Amino acid sequence: MTESAHAEGSAGERADRAAAGVRADRAAAGVWSGSWVAERLGVELAGDEALPALLGLALRRNPRRAHLLVSNVLGKHVPQSPSVVYGHGVALGRRVRDLLGAEEAARAVVLGYAETATGLGHCVADGLGPAAYLHSTRRPVAGVARAGGFEESHSHATSHLLLPRDPELLAGDGPLVLVDDEFSTGNTVLNTVRALHERYPRERYVVVALVDTRSPADAGRLEEFAREIGARVDLVTAASGTVRLPPGVLEKGQELVARHEAPPVEPPTEYSGGPSAPPARPGPSGSVARVGLRWPDGLPDGGRHGFTTAHRERLEAALPGMAARIAEALPADARRVLVLGFEELMYAPLRLAHALEETTGAEVRYSTTTRSPVLAVDDPGYAIRTRLVFPAHDDPADGPGERYAYNVAGAGFDAVVAVVDSAADTPALHAPDGLPARLAAHVPHVLLAVVPSYVPGAPRAPHAPERPSMLPEPLRGPAFSSYAPDEVGWLLQDLSDVTLEAPTEEREEAIQRGGAHYAESLPVEYQPSEQYQQLFHAALDTSAARLARAVGAVTEVVLTERSPRPVLVSLARAGTPVGVLMRRWAHFRHGLDLPHYAVSIVRGRGIDANALRWLAEHHDPADVVFVDGWTGKGAITRELAAALRDFEDTDGVTGFDPEIAVLADPGSCVRTYGTRDDFLIPSACLNSTVSGLISRTVLRADLVGPHDFHGAKFYRELAAADLSPAFLDAVSARFPDVTDAVDAQAKELLSADRAPTWEGWAAVERISEEYGIHDVNLVKPGVGETTRVMLRRVPWKVLARAGAGADLDHVRLLAEQRGVPVEEVDDLPYTCVGLIHPRYTRGATGADGRAVAL
Repeated sequence: MTESAHAEGSAGERADRAAAGVRADRAAAGVWSGSWVAERLGVELAGDEALPALLGLALRRNPRRAHLLVSNVLGKHVPQSPSVVYGHGVALGRRVRDLLGAEEAARAVVLGYAETATGLGHCVADGLGPAAYLHSTRRPVAGVARAGGFEESHSHATSHLLLPRDPELLAGDGPLVLVDDEFSTGNTVLNTVRALHERYPRERYVVVALVDTRSPADAGRLEEFAREIGARVDLVTAASGTVRLPPGVLEKGQELVARHEAPPVEPPTEYSGGPSAPPARPGPSGSVARVGLRWPDGLPDGGRHGFTTAHRERLEAALPGMAARIAEALPADARRVLVLGFEELMYAPLRLAHALEETTGAEVRYSTTTRSPVLAVDDPGYAIRTRLVFPAHDDPADGPGERYAYNVAGAGFDAVVAVVDSAADTPALHAPDGLPARLAAHVPHVLLAVVPSYVPGAPRAPHAPERPSMLPEPLRGPAFSSYAPDEVGWLLQDLSDVTLEAPTEEREEAIQRGGAHYAESLPVEYQPSEQYQQLFHAALDTSAARLARAVGAVTEVVLTERSPRPVLVSLARAGTPVGVLMRRWAHFRHGLDLPHYAVSIVRGRGIDANALRWLAEHHDPADVVFVDGWTGKGAITRELAAALRDFEDTDGVTGFDPEIAVLADPGSCVRTYGTRDDFLIPSACLNSTVSGLISRTVLRADLVGPHDFHGAKFYRELAAADLSPAFLDAVSARFPDVTDAVDAQAKELLSADRAPTWEGWAAVERISEEYGIHDVNLVKPGVGETTRVMLRRVPWKVLARAGAGADLDHVRLLAEQRGVPVEEVDDLPYTCVGLIHPRYTRGATGADGRAVAL
């Protein structure tokens, strides 16, 4: 046997280890976290200078060994920076790669030990390169045959199972790399190698551990064993030393544990939940909410059944999106965040924590729950300062029992992200004494993220369509739209270089003859006259405060009834300015930075399913609130509800709420609104120049493939005429003036019966028949819809409520410019209704395109 240098290395490696020690939370106090035990039991830790930074000491109730070496860089008992945890494992893997050489490293298989080293083994495999990984497990899995097993002599839970999906994983003749956190007696490694070598003999083994703490008596056993089986065994560790134990230390340690151990007393936390629980349920101390990761379908949650290079590549591709979903679900003021893994589930939470650390400004720490019972002593010189106790929640094979989370309570965390696998997402987890409730008693915000438990041979999710694993990230200004990048992300593809515009008359004729859909082309952008622009500014001055009240009211209703941290998803493009204003109100009034996206929905074609997939991968669908500017007759409301039902059937994704939040609901089609008055919303007066210079959305088969977002154009050339920022700033400037009015309006709305009456739909049907149109799609009720008719379609006439005032000044001007009659009508439920020419051909208008009577 050859033994590699475990404490040496380059100056850079030594500096990295020293820096890791400095970064460790315990080092900040200048007290070694093993001094309490050392002083009372006479235990000594002798060896490399790096040892005190790597290890602390604690005591546990164990008949074999009372003391416990507690790693500061493993991420099990002591919360640590995920980059430190991951970096130590990867560095060990790179040293193994250098030891084996590239050819042998490519043939290696890495085996980690449950539960403590499952994540460390993964990290070593990452550093090693293209190596398959497997870890032992204490969880039997129905239908998966054992490929081996062994015993761990000093552990509190001894039986290890090997359950690879592919039994041939262990049958190769390449090197086997065995990874544990601590190499103390060598018994566990000897048991493992002996069991595996009898069944799968090979020529070379590499043992990897963070620390080598063998006694002088044990130091030669590994070499003797290597000669016995006729194989080479190498040892790679980060540091080495010896734990010197005085006589009678076991009895003294047990007596010390008995003297200091007392049942923890914790306040109960009101929490009820489960797989179908509401997103959040606050307790007396903290809140508990779910965050959907959208873990890639079929990707193993770890190495219990094997983890290959292909699996690693899929995980790497998905990590940024999953970390972004966690970041967006965290409170805006969270400065110190713990990602808490679950027993053997160490690697997935570690990688999520690492990705979160790299993309957020928060201080991120990582640790996991454990089966190991350890005494907690609140002293800087002791490694386990606090412990939370909760029942096992994954139906363990060895029966129920206590589980623990150490150094979480009292550590100053603003939020904890608890990551469990779906096998552990049980009623026991969500019981009043379960892990989330225990955490919420000590931490203001708890997020629960569930990773699907991978079972070899289990069927994929039903109806899962074939689609790319990664959809593009949202488009943002200034590259796409004139909105600031944080105001909205467009789940669209940029078709700015494609000629899509057609004359209004050609579009109308093609649409009415059934030869084209309105979303397959774009109208030529209306260029407002100076007089019309003056009307826009006058209308904005007049209505800014009224708009601000409606924005504030609908936002308060959403925050109260829908989600405390909603994900705003505007229906492009009319909903987008409203979504931006709602986001601004939430920040102005509550300090919230809400995610906001814009997606395409097309009448008769539904909502963009790829946009829904992106949203489901990055956010909890239950937090999504769809936003639009106003309702007319409710066609889009119905369209969205039908599209979400179809999406649930095809993709199996549930949780999206079809209820749209709108600024104005004159048609009484929704129950989440700011007002039901039909008044002028100035963003309806113009096209792209009040909507971030973005066109209507486009859905055409030759431009939008099955795996593409719907398209739109960015009219950069209209920048000089852009009024989008002016509109937003004019309304948001009135927020301070309307705060009291919003409070009163929101209170009134929340206590009112807001059930939709659909009176707008009934009025449209009546008008369609009375005017001989016989097509409700050609009747556009409300000020906003009438304006759209005037700007983008071929209008026939306008019906105006008798006595309607300044809200219709811009409509009257447009009607005059296009030769469209305005007919005053008594008892009209809307301020106005626009009628599209019901039997349009280009011959039905004059040569100048102006309307003529039928």
